[in-house]
Amino acid sequence: MRDELNGLVLAGAKRATTGLLGEYAEEDERLEHVGERLALLDNQGVAVAVLEITGVEVTAFSDVTWEHAAAEGEGDADLDAWRAVHRRFWSGAGTPVENDTLVVCLAFTVTGGPAVVAESVSA
Repeated sequence: MRDELNGLVLAGAKRATTGLLGEYAEEDERLEHVGERLALLDNQGVAVAVLEITGVEVTAFSDVTWEHAAAEGEGDADLDAWRAVHRRFWSGAGTPVENDTLVVCLAFTVTGGPAVVAESVSA
């Protein structure tokens, strides 16, 4: 799945992602912030691009907008389809999602490829 999603990011089709707020607490992780740069990793843990966070919003699952869902670039026909796919994914991972479940909506841009990642690591 990672290869497919990375391909969408690198092709420019995927400009957003959604995560469960509860997972941040479980992993003792802070929310991303606008301007933060992250390495996009492949299945071997090799950085393939640099992403810059351009938007962070915590909202109820039922309040995720079509604009955000469409920016995920995964081919969902509409918001109902997006919600069904995400409910199925998280439920399969052991975390059922209700309408009031808090999610983190991240927007990002690709700011560089592997060469930029290598320069960032060596600097």
